[in-house]
Amino acid sequence: MFGQLIDYWQLTNDTTYNDRVTAGLLAQVGENNDYMPTNQTRTEGNDDQVFWAFAVMTAAESKFPNPPPDQPQWLPLAQSVFNQQAARWNASTCNGGLRWQIYPFNAGFNYKNTISNGGFFQLAARLARYTGNATYAGWADKMYDWMEETGLVNEQYMVYDGADVADNCTVKNKIQYTYNYGTMIAGATYVRTSFSHSSLTSLPLCLHP
Repeated sequence: MFGQLIDYWQLTNDTTYNDRVTAGLLAQVGENNDYMPTNQTRTEGNDDQVFWAFAVMTAAESKFPNPPPDQPQWLPLAQSVFNQQAARWNASTCNGGLRWQIYPFNAGFNYKNTISNGGFFQLAARLARYTGNATYAGWADKMYDWMEETGLVNEQYMVYDGADVADNCTVKNKIQYTYNYGTMIAGATYVRTSFSHSSLTSLPLCLHP
């Protein structure tokens, strides 16, 4: 919602909601400015965290006014989420990828789903485009390659929901959700408009439903 209100401001120049958007985006940054506040961390997944990063990334990209200097700034907040999630790359199962949940006591910890991994792919691509830092582009490549190798995105560019680590991600949950497609299409678009040397610049911008 906050990301959409930023889009609204950018398209209309109407500042009516700007203060509320800023307050909302800062309300859940948490004690370490990483969108893992203690009131939510117990049940927070990687997908939950990255949605906040999308919103502050939109704020940075659209030059939405930053908070006062004594408050967290939009770009560093997005980078903080990226750094946390990059550190969670888990090669002990399925040869890589992110788990859906962050903590083992949460249901879904043993599931590597597309929205968490695709979210990281999109965030890495957006940071690469915004900062010009090839490290982010490298992570976008790495994540997309893993999703293809695992079969979450198949040869026909069908995007499946996820896979369980119990069978090393060999069996896919083939439910197809539009938000998974949207996340992957957005990530591919940012890659194509960022780094010409990326192996992903030949990706189609239309994924098959």
